[in-house]
Amino acid sequence: MSLRLLDLRGTLPPFDHVLPRPADPGADVHEAVAEVLRRVRSEGDQAIVEFTLKFDGVELTAPTIRVPPQEIADALERIDPDLRRALELAYARIVAYHAHEGTPPGVFESGGVTVAHLSRPVSRAGIYAPGGRARYPSTVLMCAAPARVAGVADIALCVPPAADGKVDDATLAAAAIAGITEVYRIGGAQAVGAMAYGTATIPRVDVIAGPGNAYVAEAKRQVSGVVGVASAFAGPSEIVVVAGPEGAPDLADLAEFAAIDLVVQAEHGPDGLAWLVTWDASLLAAVSSEVDRIVAASPRRADLESTLASSGIACLVDTPHAAMAVANTVAPEHLQIMADPGLLDLVQNAGAVFLGPWSPASLGDYIAGPNHVLPTNRTARFSSALRADDFRRHIHAVTVSTDALSTLGPPVITLAETEGLPAHADSVRRRLAALGARTARTAQTR
Repeated sequence: MSLRLLDLRGTLPPFDHVLPRPADPGADVHEAVAEVLRRVRSEGDQAIVEFTLKFDGVELTAPTIRVPPQEIADALERIDPDLRRALELAYARIVAYHAHEGTPPGVFESGGVTVAHLSRPVSRAGIYAPGGRARYPSTVLMCAAPARVAGVADIALCVPPAADGKVDDATLAAAAIAGITEVYRIGGAQAVGAMAYGTATIPRVDVIAGPGNAYVAEAKRQVSGVVGVASAFAGPSEIVVVAGPEGAPDLADLAEFAAIDLVVQAEHGPDGLAWLVTWDASLLAAVSSEVDRIVAASPRRADLESTLASSGIACLVDTPHAAMAVANTVAPEHLQIMADPGLLDLVQNAGAVFLGPWSPASLGDYIAGPNHVLPTNRTARFSSALRADDFRRHIHAVTVSTDALSTLGPPVITLAETEGLPAHADSVRRRLAALGARTARTAQTR
């Protein structure tokens, strides 16, 4: 028997405990892949050349890694005309479908192919709320709200316990407000592992959301693929303040506001960053002096000094455009623009932007509405703030008419045979044959 029988007659759902589990993806090659990535990061092209020879048996030099553009263009002339037409048709149809995705929800139809959009929430979400240095009931609300809006039925919350083994009342109250009844007093990488894999006490979840320290963020990175991880690398807190003399009517106010906003993020603890970027030397000096004054008077002076010593930077540039180039390179969790509001048009990479002197990131941390779970560690280059869609899956349901199959089937056969996948081609060819036979029978009965 080619197919393995799994008889679930008489078994009631849920079936998680009886269905075979997929292998831990990549577990057997983890160290090998880590070594490849380490060497590529440190050695660049030389490592690529060596690994290509080792794994692919092809000897390259750095200049030959990239395929020349002319060779790419010439390939269009070298391939079979039927294959070229099939590729061009496929590309046009793929573009048309994805362009439709950006429009209001509806059914996509093109040439007899109908695609319905199905949006489904995940079944279980896991929230991580940091603890230890501070308590974060606001994080509970920020993670639970979009999950509830998405339609998630079950939410589990993990919180590091205090020294007495308890979870503080403010955090538990936030859980109660969000309708969370499943709270676990665990933190760190172990909490991420428990939510991702499940234990006898903690059922596994489908998506994990919430910020944490470097250990929590790395744990989420490692379980990504086993479980969904919302808002890429939501780790230690970051801010870049871009400030210029036009940022506030009073230069003293501007320096004070910029300084306190830098300290706000440093207050979260080590491993983050707090950057001032300006093109005005006098403003830089004023902000730096104000930061020193605030830190010296803070009850958390030691923590602030430690964080700022490693990650507090005052960056002086030539122009506002250069300042925005710095900000886009850093891709910070929080970007505060206290300068010409028009600089907003230059923003490319940031988790969230706070514009003007009266828009502190603290408002965004608690009550502005958008989420404070934001991408850090430069992942804002490709990731966004936590939102309801992070707790949803989007499924497309395709219906093909017989006319569409007759029209599109031959190019599908061409593409499948080009890729060396005969069963793919045959799945279409057999249907076309059945259509032909049906058409012939219909003609005979007339």
